[in-house]
Amino acid sequence: MAKNIYTKIIGTGSYIPEQVVKNDYFSDYKFYDPSTRELFDKTNEEIIEKFHEITNIEERRWVKDDQVDSDIAAEAIKNACQAAGLSPEELDFIIVGHNFGDVASGRTHSDIVPSLANKVKRKLNLKNPFCICHDVISGCPGWTQGMIIADAYIRSETYKRGVVVGADVLSRISDPHDRDSMIYADGAGATIVEATWSDEPIGILSHSSRSDSIPYAGLLTMGGSSNPDYEGDDLFIKMIGHKLYVYALSFVPGVVKDSLEKAGLHLSDVKKVLIHQANEKMDEAILKGVFKLYKEKNIPDGIMPMSINKLGNSSTATVPTLLDLIVRGKMENQEINAGDYIILCSVGAGMNINSIVYKW
Repeated sequence: MAKNIYTKIIGTGSYIPEQVVKNDYFSDYKFYDPSTRELFDKTNEEIIEKFHEITNIEERRWVKDDQVDSDIAAEAIKNACQAAGLSPEELDFIIVGHNFGDVASGRTHSDIVPSLANKVKRKLNLKNPFCICHDVISGCPGWTQGMIIADAYIRSETYKRGVVVGADVLSRISDPHDRDSMIYADGAGATIVEATWSDEPIGILSHSSRSDSIPYAGLLTMGGSSNPDYEGDDLFIKMIGHKLYVYALSFVPGVVKDSLEKAGLHLSDVKKVLIHQANEKMDEAILKGVFKLYKEKNIPDGIMPMSINKLGNSSTATVPTLLDLIVRGKMENQEINAGDYIILCSVGAGMNINSIVYKW
C-alpha cells in the first residue's frame, strides 16, 4: 500500500497563569444591563450565582501585570518543544492564533505590530530565518484554524514541522461593567505538528469549516462600556450571548458531522470531543445536538472533557490547553490512547466554526 503524508501532533504544551480569580472577586463590581445601560436590579450575589449555574465557571486564571500574550505563547511553545524532544530552531513555521495581540496591563489597546508570531520568535531567541511567522485572527477558533493551515502546509510538502499556538489575554479587554467579563480568562496552548508518511491514516484525517458573517458577524464585536458614565473611548469585547447560543446549537453539530463523514467515520468511532470551553451548558447542548443528528440518545460518560470550571474561557487557548492537560495525565479520569479518534472543535467570532477529526 502506498504511503501518504499526514499531519501528526508530536508534542503538546500549555501555559496556565498563576493568578487564580474566583467568582467572589466580582462581588463589588457594578454590572449594567447592556441594552438599557442601567444597573441590574439584582444583587451581585444573585448575578454570580446565576452565572455559575449557566457556565459552571468557579474560577479563572489571569496573567501577571508584567506579562503579555506573546510571553505566555512563548512559554507554551517551550513546553511543547520539550515534550516533542526538539529545539525551537527545528521549527519551519510558527502560527499564533489570538484575538487582541499584546495588551499591556491597565490598557485595552492592542499591539500586533509586528505579529505575535514574530514577537514569539524573538522571545524564543529563534535565529533560523527560514522559520516563517504569521498570526491567525479567527475568533475563538484561532487555534483550530491554525491547525488547518498547518495541515495544508504539511500535506503540500511546503514545510515539514511547525508549531500552532492559541493564546489570549482576555482579562484586559473585558468590560468590568459587563456580566460577561466573568467568563473571560487568560492562557496559552501549543501543539508541535510534523509531517508523517504512513500507509494507514493517522493524525489529521479531515476537517470541516463554515463562516456565517451574514447575518451573524455582530454577535461578537468590540464596543464601549455598558456603564454610561465610563470615561474614555476604550473598546471592550461584547457578546450577544443568547443569539450566539442559538447560533452554536444550530450549526456546530452539522459541522462536526460533516468532518466525520469526510473521514469516513461514524460518531460511534469517536472517543473524545474536545470543544471550545465557552459555556458548559452550551457545550453540553452542542454535544446533544451532535448525537441527535445520529439519532443517538445515550452519550458516553466522559466523552467531552471540560476545563472551564477552573480555567474559564481563554478563547483560542481552550482546546489546545485541554488537549495538553489530558495528554499529560492532569485531568482525572481522562486519557487519549493510541488509535483513538478525537474531535477538535471550536466556534467563535465571525461567526466561525471548525471541526477537525484526528487519529491519535
